[in-house]
Amino acid sequence: MVDRRLAGLGRAVCALGLATMAATQAQAGGFGLRDQSSYGQGSSYAGIAAGGSLSSMFWNPATMTQQRGIQSEVDLMGIFPYASNTPKSGSLTGIPGFGGTSDTGDDAFVPSGYFSWQLNPSLWLGVSLNSPFGLSVSFPTAWAGRDYGQSSDLKTYNATPSLAYRINDWLSVGVGVQIEYANASVSRGVTVPIPGFGVFPDTATLSGKGWGYGFTVGATLTPTPTTTIGIGYRSAINQKLDGTLAVTGPLPLAATTGSVNTTLNMPDIVSLGIRQRIDPQWTLLGTVEWTNWSRIGTSNVMQGSGGAATVAGTAVTLPFEYKDGWFFSLGAEYQWTERLAVRAGVGYEISPISDDVRIPLLPDNDRTWVSIGSSYHISKDLVVDLAYSHLFVRSTSVNISGTSGNPWFDGISYSGDVSAHVDIISMGLKYRWDNDAPAPKLITK
Repeated sequence: MVDRRLAGLGRAVCALGLATMAATQAQAGGFGLRDQSSYGQGSSYAGIAAGGSLSSMFWNPATMTQQRGIQSEVDLMGIFPYASNTPKSGSLTGIPGFGGTSDTGDDAFVPSGYFSWQLNPSLWLGVSLNSPFGLSVSFPTAWAGRDYGQSSDLKTYNATPSLAYRINDWLSVGVGVQIEYANASVSRGVTVPIPGFGVFPDTATLSGKGWGYGFTVGATLTPTPTTTIGIGYRSAINQKLDGTLAVTGPLPLAATTGSVNTTLNMPDIVSLGIRQRIDPQWTLLGTVEWTNWSRIGTSNVMQGSGGAATVAGTAVTLPFEYKDGWFFSLGAEYQWTERLAVRAGVGYEISPISDDVRIPLLPDNDRTWVSIGSSYHISKDLVVDLAYSHLFVRSTSVNISGTSGNPWFDGISYSGDVSAHVDIISMGLKYRWDNDAPAPKLITK
């Protein structure tokens, strides 16, 4: 019976691997994706690094030791962002057809998957499949901020094989290896105004793909039978990208030909979570998370020969220059019946993108999460998780000019306001594939 179930699980994991090739829209600071767990989403990810579900291993691999036997989890997130841009005077608004935009956020479905196998009373083997970073936005060809946003598409596919070890009844540790593939493209306008002739809207497109590697490590502490504390670390990944640079339009400009390359210095992340059971029904949850976005700096685009890639004689760079990001959340879980648990949570995220470096392509700002969710045991082996979140994004302004200090300025000024919010719905399925899991071996000395 177990062999047949494992064969079916293998097919499910293969299907999941194909399903991860879906569009993504950033729902954490910068272009990070926090959407990795339907269970965690229901409480705005409060307490997720301390466990509660198999998907907690994304934040902390040590949480696998909470899952007995052979278990799997598959989650699907539906992300529905909204962002509109309203230009201010001084932009290209005086040119017919160069106005604002309505909704530039692309809807997306983001899957993730998890598997763990308890090899003996103290040792677990697992693997997770995720998209930890992503972005998908698109703008009209002619709009007032086209030099700072035409389209962007970033997809990442991350596989993390992991091991977890239960040292004793109050301490577990875990470690994993991140193997990440990225496929990215970004398009910006290169607007050329010629007096007496009008505006020539060229477009520069940079695209590339490549591999990056990192690790993850974590621990869970259970100082009392009702308290679990988890801390997890996902290392930074220097994501290599090899690709091409092209300029198209009615007045094509001279640009580097042939292959180009760059590196995105992705952040490392520290997550701290706590689960505090108050009584048999109520559990309080909390999370603090730090993301080292300040390491991303500026990505220089280089030719294969080693020189800088250029458009019209100007070196091509991606001056992100983000600051560090922070996320805080509180939540609660209530065991309504033997089969049904409900949860809710609120979170606050401090964006790594400041007014000094914001562009329409990624007009991120501080945001507030409000979430609800539930878990229902269809049978003793099968659990379904459901969640809904609404993200209130703080009113956002964009100011790019020769006097603003914004490093993206290319000679064409743009200023405007952005109105944004996000809705997220998700569903997760968890299944236990065996019924003869070894009991934990308690090592107390």
